Amino acid sequence: MNHLRRTHTGLSDKSSSSKDDQPVPASATDLAHHAAIDPLSGVLNHLTAAQVRKLDEFKEKLSKDGWWTPAGPNGRPSHDDGTLLRFLRARKFDVAGAIGQFTDTERWLKEQRVEELYEHFDVDSYERARLVYPQWTGRRDRRGIPIYVFVIKDLDSKNVSSYQKESQKYKESLPKHKELKTPAKMLPLFALYHNLLHFVLPLVSTLERPNPEVPVTTSTNIVDVSGVGLAQFWNLKSHMQDASVLATAHYPETLDRIFIVGAPAFFPTVWGWIKRWFDPVTVSKIFILSKQDVLPTLSTFMDPKDIPTRYGGQLEWEWGRLPDVDEPARVALERSGGPSWITGPCLWLDNKRVVVGSEKGKPRQSHDNIEALKPPVYAADYTEHPVHPDRKASGSGGGANGKFDPPPPPQPHPEAVKAARQAREFPTTDAAADGITTDKTAGIHTNGQAKEPEHPSEQPDPASQHTDNQVPDSEAKVASANGTVPIPEASVVPPNLSNSLALDMEKVGLEESERRPETQHIVAAVEN
Repeated sequence: MNHLRRTHTGLSDKSSSSKDDQPVPASATDLAHHAAIDPLSGVLNHLTAAQVRKLDEFKEKLSKDGWWTPAGPNGRPSHDDGTLLRFLRARKFDVAGAIGQFTDTERWLKEQRVEELYEHFDVDSYERARLVYPQWTGRRDRRGIPIYVFVIKDLDSKNVSSYQKESQKYKESLPKHKELKTPAKMLPLFALYHNLLHFVLPLVSTLERPNPEVPVTTSTNIVDVSGVGLAQFWNLKSHMQDASVLATAHYPETLDRIFIVGAPAFFPTVWGWIKRWFDPVTVSKIFILSKQDVLPTLSTFMDPKDIPTRYGGQLEWEWGRLPDVDEPARVALERSGGPSWITGPCLWLDNKRVVVGSEKGKPRQSHDNIEALKPPVYAADYTEHPVHPDRKASGSGGGANGKFDPPPPPQPHPEAVKAARQAREFPTTDAAADGITTDKTAGIHTNGQAKEPEHPSEQPDPASQHTDNQVPDSEAKVASANGTVPIPEASVVPPNLSNSLALDMEKVGLEESERRPETQHIVAAVEN
């Protein structure tokens, strides 16, 4: 197969403009550019020769300093290849940068006692925290990636304040964590990320999907901002930054895409300053859908039966409910004993669900010796019962050199081909967009407290310049990565926008520099 270069940013600082010269995020050009990235680029069993060498070098240097071993707990590697490749992809296969982020993360996990925190987390406290962050629907997209939904409307400052007070009270009840300087609000967030990496992703990696030889290491998110005012956006800035910066620093390459739905009319106008809350890599994966394009676009990535009904799909699931797992997941979970879903913290180890956490101060572990089952395995075809035994990799332990019979390449969607042609005719205005790198670990303190993201360096990483990773200059290949239907441009903010926008701008205290160029013209029109 052709190996396409993974691009870490598909959105330049100067967004594509409408004919009225309004800034419009997530234009068709942006999605066509993002869709042209091969989702199998830089992942296990789809590595170029140069990437295999980088992975081997990464392991060798980590092993030399005691950070990784091929014979770790229970005779397994201390960290599987899927995990190591996340850090390499995050650093565009720059080994020195990946080592820095990996070792920072390992130190941070030990300092914060994250594993211990999760395995003893109170079930009720965990479930309350789950209500203020993205929730897994229990379904997966067409590639087998778990679908999360985040409805922001009810997440007002009162609810966030209540959550933070409960978190502080809970932290004070933890003998080994109450002395840490970590803000109390971050502890439940640590637990939720641990659930993603140690339960949801290993679980879905064992289920039927198009490329079972590739571990599932990312999630897809639908963020619903319908009914949210500008002032509420601003008040949630810190809350949303906490999750984004934590992921950037210590859980890299765990986000596939974010689809924003229900965006109010003013959203394109204020996108210029909202996107500065997040690092450039996250911004490049955000796509804003207009009302009429929500279902057609989501259906390109997800089966309608796995899309909630409020977005035009067939899934009877509402925000705040427990996951409604699909049939393959239900069978796998019930094989472990108990109902299809059990609340609170769980692990997926040795191809089975292991219940952890505590209730009323008492541990509820469903296995006598959890340590004997660790570490988790993310790639289904290297477990005892692979999804496709006839396509099981032949490399040592399913390593980078494993062989498999690849599926036939997907056919390009005609609309994606059209968008790809437009992308070449109207390229992004930022010539350095493909070379942007970021300092991943600088965005968060050791104690987990988020800091303001820094501006990215515009120096391209030499490790990403291999000629065998360049995108072929062909319409079909540019648009065929997922058969993606491009997202139409968002609607332009009307010039007669009500005075509420100007009042909201004033309320959140936007400085003069933050009103230009995205907001100044519309605020002036409103004020006049």
